[in-house]
Amino acid sequence: MFNIILYILLGLFAGGLSGFIGIGGGVIIIPALIYLFGLSQHEAQGTTLALMVPPIGLLAALKYYQHGYVNLQIALFICVGFFLGAFFGAEIATHLSGNILKKLFGVFLLAVALKMILVK
Repeated sequence: MFNIILYILLGLFAGGLSGFIGIGGGVIIIPALIYLFGLSQHEAQGTTLALMVPPIGLLAALKYYQHGYVNLQIALFICVGFFLGAFFGAEIATHLSGNILKKLFGVFLLAVALKMILVK
């Protein structure tokens, strides 16, 4: 029961950050599942993808839409690409070792962080 409460708190934290600055799943939930809950890299990524299946961003997206900050045409095209890309990405990821997958994930996060910090 205690883990259920912690999972809900993780969801609230990641959801709050997602609505606030647009991050959540990959940046918050995956590392938390690995380092706080002991899941493997594969389990963390698969679990995070599974939780995105329901329309979790619907209320936050609605709020942004109400303020005129949503381009539905762009969102639709990215959604189609994301749908297909996630399938092929999962196919590749499930054939890699957990150690390699974890290192690739870390390099990606580091590269994004450095670009955001160093580039105007």
